[in-house]
Amino acid sequence: MIKLTRKLTALLLTLSLAAASLLAGITGAVAADAAPTITIAPIDRAIVLAGQKFDFRVELNGAAVKKSELKVTVNGQDAEAYFGKKGVFTNANANSSELTIRQVSFSKAAKIGIKAEAKAAGKTVKKTVFYEVYEAVGNPKKAKNVVLMIGDGMSANIRTAARVVSKGIDEGKFNGWLEMEKMEYMGLVTTSGMDSIVTDSANSASAYATGHKTAVNAEGVYPDNTEDPLDDPRVENIVELVKRTKKMSTGVVTTADVTDATPAAMATHTRKRSASEAIVNMFLEAGSRPDVIMGGGLEWFLPESAGGKRKDGTNKIDAFKSLGYTYVTNATELNKANSASKLLGLFKKGNLDVYFDREYTKPVNKAIVGEYTDQPTLLEMTSQALNVLGKNKNGFFLMVEGASIDKMAHPMDLERLIWDTIEFDQTVGLVKQYAAKHPDTLIIVTADHGHSMTLNGTYNTEAAKGKTGEELREFVGTYADSKFPTYVDANKDGFPDDPDSTWKLAVGWGNHPDHNDDFLTNPTPISPTIQDPNVTDKAWYIANPDKDPNGIHFKGNIPHDEAVEVHTFDDVPVNASGPGAQLFSGYMDNTQVFRNIVTALGIKATSK
Repeated sequence: MIKLTRKLTALLLTLSLAAASLLAGITGAVAADAAPTITIAPIDRAIVLAGQKFDFRVELNGAAVKKSELKVTVNGQDAEAYFGKKGVFTNANANSSELTIRQVSFSKAAKIGIKAEAKAAGKTVKKTVFYEVYEAVGNPKKAKNVVLMIGDGMSANIRTAARVVSKGIDEGKFNGWLEMEKMEYMGLVTTSGMDSIVTDSANSASAYATGHKTAVNAEGVYPDNTEDPLDDPRVENIVELVKRTKKMSTGVVTTADVTDATPAAMATHTRKRSASEAIVNMFLEAGSRPDVIMGGGLEWFLPESAGGKRKDGTNKIDAFKSLGYTYVTNATELNKANSASKLLGLFKKGNLDVYFDREYTKPVNKAIVGEYTDQPTLLEMTSQALNVLGKNKNGFFLMVEGASIDKMAHPMDLERLIWDTIEFDQTVGLVKQYAAKHPDTLIIVTADHGHSMTLNGTYNTEAAKGKTGEELREFVGTYADSKFPTYVDANKDGFPDDPDSTWKLAVGWGNHPDHNDDFLTNPTPISPTIQDPNVTDKAWYIANPDKDPNGIHFKGNIPHDEAVEVHTFDDVPVNASGPGAQLFSGYMDNTQVFRNIVTALGIKATSK
């Protein structure tokens, strides 16, 4: 039953993302009777680093014309002449025309105006966009190393809940602050993408990695009108940029599958975040190859004949080994890899198990983790990544992701998401210790988007014993009845000894499907919903009868085809310390995070 519910949870999350993908869609062919339109990539109001490589593309959708009939200028000059490069003219669909000029850049800070015009269907169609090109100057003390730490989905309320659970609160004052909260500078980051107000983790991470907006499910590209997810216009990402311009080492560490949205966005380019096999191929490309890759996703490196999922029949672990990578499969091997110069750690198929199931409930419950009983913590992976990357005299860029904060927020599993938040915060403390010895290290801690968890008060577990259903509402303490939580941490490891203490956090969810909740910890991860067996022609989710059957029934407030709680577009906090940290104060668009990183590093992207 446990294995079935875990598989069901994974399936439901996949279906939810697939539905988002379908809604966002690829631009695709435009109907013949639709009014012709022009699309330009990069999009209007893009802010572009001088020297950053990108693919320039103009599409006429809704009509097909000759190349001579599609006129494109950059600051009044023919686009091909301006970039000094011939473009490729295509008709991707029967009813479209495109001009693509790949791997171009702007040479210096400037205001750029792009105009495209075509005569189609007896009318003149026009489009104008404007860019700001900037140079990475203005930071008086340059950073040598950058550690970008992303708590996936880590809203401000999730931070607060982790502080309550980990540090405690008495007479209205917290007994301590999280490591991420004890940093010199703080700001707020907007999260929306170019195609929707609510982002997914792919395009939000892509904004951090490239400084450009993109669409749901896209990484390091602007979406185009073809079905091929690998041919969309690319934008040079942070891994490629620091390798090309400063010969820095790079790394990605995650508790998710390493081909998942956030780590993949740092180094790869695809319109389809689920193109895992292709993402591994891109990880191997010389210009975008991270020196450290650690997390789950073992199946995407192995052929089907060896228990993997690769359709091409190749073993990419062997490919990494041939390039000098030390390969490790568990925590024991990882902690012995001190002499590695490059490191590939694949510790499990799929995502790593969450901290609550992997570490907190030891001895390990094999029914949950299966054969993977020696998975490393996020702290262990990050520590070894710092060791390996720190050997480069030119510095390094490292992205560290606490991925299952998000993955446990979706099924509304309070304890598992908060325990992973605490693990993430303790990893922040580890990186701060490294920076104390290497003060030229900039640390940035943020989230990529929000979740709808609200902090409603506290819940009296003792008084609620024996009660069921609607009766349980009466034991949620509000206002003067919201007693301070009674979590006890006797061994001082930062995690309560009992997650269901007499008074524990009572949380709610702003957007959710139909589900049951008894406010107590679930012994195993379990999906809040199942597909309605009476509906066979579409996705239609109802409350999972096996989850908290004696709990309160909450009627959903999002479409029935959503299996789990969904992202919000709340602004998310960002904290920073080290050289360039002052750039991360106040409000900023998510693309500004990239701009601040390259400014802190003083990158001259016009360098060869």
